[in-house]
Amino acid sequence: MKGLIVDFGGVLTTSIVESFSAFCIENGIPPARLWAALRADADGIGGAEADHPVHLIETGQMSGDEFNLYLAGALSENADSPLADMGLKDRLFFSVRPEPSMVMAVGTYRSSGIKTALLSNSWGGDGYPRETFDVLFDTVVLSGDVGLRKPQAEIYLMTASRLGLEPQDCVFVDDLKSNIAGAEAVGMKGILHTDVAVTIESLEEIFGVKGSA
Repeated sequence: MKGLIVDFGGVLTTSIVESFSAFCIENGIPPARLWAALRADADGIGGAEADHPVHLIETGQMSGDEFNLYLAGALSENADSPLADMGLKDRLFFSVRPEPSMVMAVGTYRSSGIKTALLSNSWGGDGYPRETFDVLFDTVVLSGDVGLRKPQAEIYLMTASRLGLEPQDCVFVDDLKSNIAGAEAVGMKGILHTDVAVTIESLEEIFGVKGSA
């Protein structure tokens, strides 16, 4: 294996699902209502239909403000008082924090000569620590910038191509099963991220390079 491709939210950060759940508790929103609005469950963000707001924001066809309006309306159904749309996306992700061990591992593998890439379904272009990109990655592919989203085959192929590698030369790490399935469908080696130590151990076995401190 010559390349390491990683997701951002839920891999290089703490759990997005946990942040969303905390938001629901704080605002008295049944989690099932949030997942229904996203057409998903806790195992993966959905919105696969081309006209669904999740698809539209992730492919850069809907602004963050428009998405906030949609989601606030969907979450306010049958509620005693409407949910404010201003800053809603940021409030959903409020509990998300960097995952230092995973960030360090990516940097270690790049320093060892393995090509690295970030491949993320973006809900707008903010929220990324762009100041770290040049240090950590050989290339960065954000769905909103390229008009494609995981698990579409084309976005995985694009990322491998930008690294100058074939898909079968790449390992892909993501916290969603559907995105792993998309990567494996084009020939990549997929690692479903559920635990930092387990993921790093798997990477160490694949690359033969120690990724932990």
